[in-house]
Order: sequence, then structure tokens, then C-alpha cells
Amino acid sequence: MTPMVHLLLLPFLCSIVGGTNLEEKKGPFVNTELDVPEGTPVPYAVYQFQVTHAGVNGFRLSGEGKDIKVSKDGWLYLEKPLDWSQDDQYILSVEALADNVVVDGPVIVTINVLDVNNNAPQFNQSRYTATVREKTSSGVAFTRVFASDRDDPETANALLSYSLVSQIPNNHNILMFQIHPDTGEISTTREGERMLKARAGIQYSRGEDRSIDALKTKFEEFCPVQKIPYEENPFFTCVERAELRRRNVDPLEDPDYTLIVRAQDMGGASEMSLSGNTRVHIVVQQNLWVNPGPIPIKENLKGEYPQVIAKVQSNDPDAIYSLVQKERELKFPFQITEDGEILVTEELDREDKEMYILVVFAKDGRGNEVDPPLEIYVRVEDVNDNEPVCEHEESVFEIQEDEPVGSLVGQLLARDDDQEGTMNSQLTFAFEPQTASTASSSFVIDEASGRIQSLRFLRRKEQQVYTFSVRVSDSGFSTVCKVVVKVIDVNNEMPLFEKNNYGNHTLTEDSPVGSTVLTLKATDADDPDSVSSLIEFHISAGNDGDVFKVETDGNGVGHLVVAKPLDFESSHTYDLQIDARNPEPLMKGLEYGGESTAVLSVCVTDVDEAPEFSLDILDVTVAEDITKGSVVFKVEAKDPEGKEISFKMDGDSQGWLELDAATGEIRTKENLDREKLETFELTVIAFETDNPEKSSERVVHVRLLDVNDNVPKLIETQTFICMQDIKPIVIKAQDGDSVPFSQPFTFAFVKKSPNWELRAIDGTTAEVRLKKKPIKEATIPLYIDILDSAGLGVTQLFEVKVCNCTELGHCYIPPQGQGFKPGLGTIIGILAGVLGVCIIVAVVAIKRSSKKSKKKGLNEEEERNAIM
Repeated sequence: MTPMVHLLLLPFLCSIVGGTNLEEKKGPFVNTELDVPEGTPVPYAVYQFQVTHAGVNGFRLSGEGKDIKVSKDGWLYLEKPLDWSQDDQYILSVEALADNVVVDGPVIVTINVLDVNNNAPQFNQSRYTATVREKTSSGVAFTRVFASDRDDPETANALLSYSLVSQIPNNHNILMFQIHPDTGEISTTREGERMLKARAGIQYSRGEDRSIDALKTKFEEFCPVQKIPYEENPFFTCVERAELRRRNVDPLEDPDYTLIVRAQDMGGASEMSLSGNTRVHIVVQQNLWVNPGPIPIKENLKGEYPQVIAKVQSNDPDAIYSLVQKERELKFPFQITEDGEILVTEELDREDKEMYILVVFAKDGRGNEVDPPLEIYVRVEDVNDNEPVCEHEESVFEIQEDEPVGSLVGQLLARDDDQEGTMNSQLTFAFEPQTASTASSSFVIDEASGRIQSLRFLRRKEQQVYTFSVRVSDSGFSTVCKVVVKVIDVNNEMPLFEKNNYGNHTLTEDSPVGSTVLTLKATDADDPDSVSSLIEFHISAGNDGDVFKVETDGNGVGHLVVAKPLDFESSHTYDLQIDARNPEPLMKGLEYGGESTAVLSVCVTDVDEAPEFSLDILDVTVAEDITKGSVVFKVEAKDPEGKEISFKMDGDSQGWLELDAATGEIRTKENLDREKLETFELTVIAFETDNPEKSSERVVHVRLLDVNDNVPKLIETQTFICMQDIKPIVIKAQDGDSVPFSQPFTFAFVKKSPNWELRAIDGTTAEVRLKKKPIKEATIPLYIDILDSAGLGVTQLFEVKVCNCTELGHCYIPPQGQGFKPGLGTIIGILAGVLGVCIIVAVVAIKRSSKKSKKKGLNEEEERNAIM
């Protein structure tokens, strides 16, 4: 099909291929932004310009994108599908022509290439190996897989979700492992934590020989009568093979479990998701490091000390054990032997301490932990070694006369220091026989609680005081408590103020809290030794905001004091009413009157106060890429008297911020940089504009949030390798950002090389290895893409010099010899020759550039690799 026919049929072909109404793709001849999916079938109609200028019979297109064309009737179309991974945007210029003369335009056309999901996730390793110990806690990751997707990281096309496809073996359909769908971290399930078992093996103690001869000795301990040589004994050879296999297990060749792990893009939520798979080979290791607690020990246990109470065993038979107490108290009656036996060194007393927390460490000879520390609980069990104790030497109770039968007299309080909730501390109460006849005729005591009640009406004229004893007992001991019961008069007299109007009083609003306003006095004619004569004062009216309170000792004297800061602007007058009351209820038919109430007035005078901030604690969190001139925070304050205030700021050591003195707004005047300073403090001062001495200040805590504004960079960009001894090269990158915008990094060649391979080591380093032996010296540039965990990065040049090396491993540099010195004529001849060669090379380069579409030359890396 000729180009002309192609253009004539373009609308028809586009409508068939695109399945779209072409009328929706037409529009005016103006600056336009268009979205085009990558990989569309071609020809693909993008947009038709509608030109109002008469006589337009053609269009001219210039700018990016050689496969984007425009037809004479204004259709912008594609000759080849676009590829988002090569370029995600094209900017073009379009001019309208009349007989090849520009009559309209140019207009700018921006074509955004939309990513489609055409790249499957790829794991950075085809096979992983890992080890996990028995009883590893569920949810704690012991290894991790990592996959990447070349689609647009800003879309769901590159959003990866990890899942566990299968577990081999999978006995009884019980999964022992799980994988985090977002991070790829692999951990045990709850079933795996309980059920994972390592291969059975011989256990060795610290420093014990683990040779074949030692294995023979252990074999004889179990099978003492053996007359067959070890080499011919099938039982021993079986044990020997099993032990050697356990010691030298290869996760790839002989794993205990193999996991098939899948990574799906689009979050795994679509049937159209693409996926990649890998395998994780897992070996289960023995976990002898088991917590033996909690350990119970009887208090005051008799016997010889030290005594063994438990034993621990490290997974490393050469581990060195140490023991400390978590609470770090002075007394620590425990030790540990070199074989892991935990000893108690003396008798323990539960009343002194009922629980010890021991921390056991297992370390190697260099002091490194070989197993995580164990917290072992030692519980001291109670024995009945404490007798009951009366809370008071003499318990005194009062009861009004003529109280109804069954009225509460009081509760006798006693304690037992043995363990609560056991028979050792369970107390019983009973009247002592010597006083039982007197007490039991008037009172009864509850055997379990010590609660004393009256059995009859009591009258002061018959007996004012009753004295008796109560025996308090536990399962093995008892003690006697003395009890005194006083029969008191009923409350038939009311408190009387010395005067009922205490007049007017004046306070400044800055009067300190706790200062006394005045002293009140009242009396009560009831029995002075009874609760009926006690007097309490209550502010019953006028105390808005509970600004005042009355302090009293109950003997009729009260002090009116300031309880909260005064504020003239809130209230400048308080008309208080104060009542005098007995804690004991009045006798029936009697009510309090005006003689038990006093009034007074308190006036508050104004004081010029400093401005007050609305908040006591000011914390600000802001992203480091906030636009210059943006408001970071606004401090608010006001003057209690309503005076005009201003603000000023101290502490901005970087000169990043500025404060509006009138509004309190803090704005950025320079770009913030978290990598330079992550947190800092500002002091904001609010002061009266006309009286700056009246001021208050607050500290503003500012924390900058990280944004991904740094890319990983190589720490070193060049090195050398020796032709005689080719060794892998370790490259390392660093990123000024913090997690999650930094490591782990991904390393990849921009273009796959037949001579070099690149393999990640950990989150920041990778290994570059030369696969073929070089035949001559050269300096080879390697272009490496380094991306951070968020997918941000750039291509970086890493140069490797291949050279002959000295015996000490340094590049050999030929000595500078004394060559001949050419004369002037020779030099002119050489320059003329060089000039001629340059002209020839320029001509050849021009001709080759015209044939660029027909012949593709080697790039710089391929030319240099050609020497390998």
C-alpha cells in the first residue's frame, strides 16, 4: 500500500482498529494535551485538528517522536505503537499550511503515553535459601523475597502482592509458613511455631568433641554390647550418615520445606494481573534454647545450697552462659554454671520478693550473642509463716445512742502478710472468751470480715464505753485485737457562726493560689468528743469556677483560701455564701437555719498581665518539600486586657523561616532540607506592642518529614581488576533519604552484557563479576541503574580498568623512556597527516549517519567488550 493510499484510508483503518468514534477525537487547532495508551494497534488515530482558516490544505509536524505523523487533512496518527518504558511524553509542534505557506500555528501538542500492564513481575533470585529454628515466634520474619516490575510505579501495574502458592511437603494440609503480601517477608504460622521439627541429631555439651570417635562413644552409651566393628555395624553407619547429613545439609539439595512464592502486579486483585514465581528452600534447625520457666520454689525451703532449679542449653554447644536479674536489685541469690544449670544460693522469702525475673545470655568467646536472651520467671510459693497483725493497737468505734438493732458499729481491720487469696492469709474473727460475755450481749462480729453490729438499743446513761478483745486467726497463727466502742450523744445542736456577714474583701488578680482571704469561726454545743460536734464548711453559692475553698480541721475554724488563679476579665466580684455543717446527720425533725450560714463579698482588682498563648505545647510536622512562602504554622495568643500584641521569633539557625509579627504566621522563606537538619526548636515571643516588657514565650518543636529527593549514588565510581587474578568487584551505594525512600536498593545493568554479570549482595551493595578472561588491557564503562525502595534512581557510570598487575596487585605502568625528539619538519608532516585522517573520518561519519536506519553500530560498551 502506497503512502498516499495509506493516508486516504487512515480514518477507516483507525476506526476499525481503535473501535472508537472518530468524532470524539476532533477539536480546534489550539495547544492540546492528549493521552495515548502504549502498545496500540496501528495505524492509530490520535486527534484531528479543525482549522477555521480558509485554504488550509496541509500540516507540518516537528518535534519529538519519529513515529508520530500528521496527514494533510489534520489527522495526528501513529505509525508504530508507543512504548511507555522508552518515553512517557512527547512534545510536538504543528503548523497549518496553505500551499506550503504557514497560515496558522504553530500549536504545541503534548502526548502523554499511558502505561499498560505489559511487564510481569520478576524476582531478583530464581531460588532462595533460608534457615529457621524450631519454635520461632509466629509473624517474626526469618527471610524475605523481593520482586520488581518495570511498569509505571505510579500505577497499579507495578503494585506487587506476594502470596504463597504451595508448601512442599504439606502434610495434613497444614501450612507452616506465611508471607506478608506487601513486603515479601516470610515467617512461621501459629501452627509452624508449634509443629516445626528439625532433624533428630546428637546433642553435645559445651566443649565436647564432635568427631567420629566421640560419636562412637555416644553410640556405646546407648548400645553397650557391641562386638561388630563400627564400619560393619548397619546401625552405627546409619547414625553416622544421619549425623553427617544433618551437619552438612544443603538447603538447595536437601531442604526440609520448599515454598513456591508468587508475586502479582495490580495488587493481585485482578484476573488480568501478571505474575512471577520463585522458590524458597528452607532448612529447619534444632532449637535447644527453650525457656524452662516459670520455676516455682517454696519459700524458706530447707536444705543444702546452692540447689539446681532448672537448666538451659544453647544451640551453640560452645556457648558461654551468664545470668543477670532484670530488676537490677542488690540481692540476687542465683547463679548459672558453665553447663547451663541455674542455681539458687539461699532460702527465699516470699514476703521479701515473690517474683524474680532472670535473664540468661548465651555468647561466644568474643562476646557475641549466639541465641536471644531468655527471660525466666522464678515464682516464690507461699508457706504460712506470718501471724495476723491488728491494723491498730486499739480500734475505737462510735455509735449513737438508740440506733436500731443491727446498726453498723465498725469493722475491725487486720492483715496477714502471707499470699493473698490462700488459706495462709484467710482470717477469722471471734470474741475472746474472757470478754465474750460482755461483748456478745450487746454486739455480734462477722467471723469472715470482722464487721461489728449492735444487738440492742444502746444508751449513754447505761454505759458510755464498751471494751472487749477479738481473736484474729489464720490456719496456723492467731493474735488478739482490742476494741473500744463509745456510745455518743445524738446530733441535736447545729453549728453557729460567730457572725453571719463577713463584709467586703479585696484581692488583686495576681494573688497566689493558696493565699488566705479571711478566717471563719463557728461553734457546736454537742458533745465535744463526738462526731456530732465536728464542723465542716461548704461554699454553697457564688463560687463560680470553684475559685475559692475553705480549709478546716473540723474544730470550728475555717480558712477561706484562693483555690484557682483569679482573672479580673472573667469575673471581678464574688458574693459567697458559706454553710457550717456536721458530718453526722441532725436528729430527726431538726433542720439547719440561717444561723449556720455566713455571707461575704470578694472584689478582684485588675493587673496588667502578659499575653497568653492558646496552646501550651506547640508541635509542628511539615514535609521538607513544602513550597517556599507556605504557612508552616500559626501561633495564637491574646492579651487578657485586650491590648494589641505582636510576635517575634528566635532559634531559626538555618534562616529557613520568617514570622509575621502581626498575625503570628510562620512561613518558609528558604527551601527546607531534612538531610541537613531533621528537628529543631523555635522560640516565639508574644508581647504587648506598646509595652514589650509584658511578654510570654512558647517553644515550637518542628520536625521535617522526609520526601524522596535523593537518589542512590555510588560511593566509588571506578576501580581496576588484574588480568592475572580476576576477582569480583563490590560496589556500594548510599542515599541521603530515610526509610522508606532509601535502601534496599536494586542494581541492574542498563543493557545486558555478555561479559559482565551483576548480583545484589544486600540492601546497599552489589557484586560485579567478569565472566570471561580479558585478552588485553582496557578501561570499560559500565552503565548501572540504581533504584531506591520507592523506585527512584538514575543511571550511573562505573568504570573498570582491566590491567596487567604487579606481584603486589597494582596496575603496571610502563616507565617513561627517553624517546627520540622529532624535528620541526617531522612535526609539520605528522600534523598534516593527522588533519587528513580527521577529514576522512568526518566524511565517513556523515555518510554513516545518513544510513543510520539501515545499519546499527556497536555502542561504546560493546566496542570495549569486543576486546574481551
